[in-house]
Amino acid sequence: MPVHGEWRHLVANGKLAEQTGIAKENVILAEDGVVVDLVDGQASIAGAVDCGYIYVDGSSVGGTTETLLKDRRILRDEGFVTIIVVRDTKTGAIAAGPEIQARGFAEDVDVFNKVRPKLEQALEEARKSGVKDSHQLQQIIRRTVGSFVGGRLRRRPMIIPIVIDA
Repeated sequence: MPVHGEWRHLVANGKLAEQTGIAKENVILAEDGVVVDLVDGQASIAGAVDCGYIYVDGSSVGGTTETLLKDRRILRDEGFVTIIVVRDTKTGAIAAGPEIQARGFAEDVDVFNKVRPKLEQALEEARKSGVKDSHQLQQIIRRTVGSFVGGRLRRRPMIIPIVIDA
């Protein structure tokens, strides 16, 4: 009974067992969760139990969610962009930034200089229309940069907007 690897590995190991002289009816292939009974020297499949995967991440075991795995796939495949903006709390005007940092892109970081004027315009329009909530500003930043990156670079990176009130 092969006990390691993906299904294709189990099948290959089962065939290897047959090639070494084990009768085909004595080779059992069992995936994770399959219950195998051993009675009087005979193995047989007795059923299955519901089981899942346990993820090991550094020193932590388990606790990994599908959301975390999705985020990691996005980071792996699409990269990420961080935009930092410092806002004057008295006037609502942008005091510094936007500073754009990108990771996971083959393109030079200078490609993001083309979105900076659009971002500044969107933030100024938000200020003029009375948007004061940091979360709303983050959403405006995310939409503006996401639209640019999607249209220009054909990518959907993780976009991390940071609004600092000073």
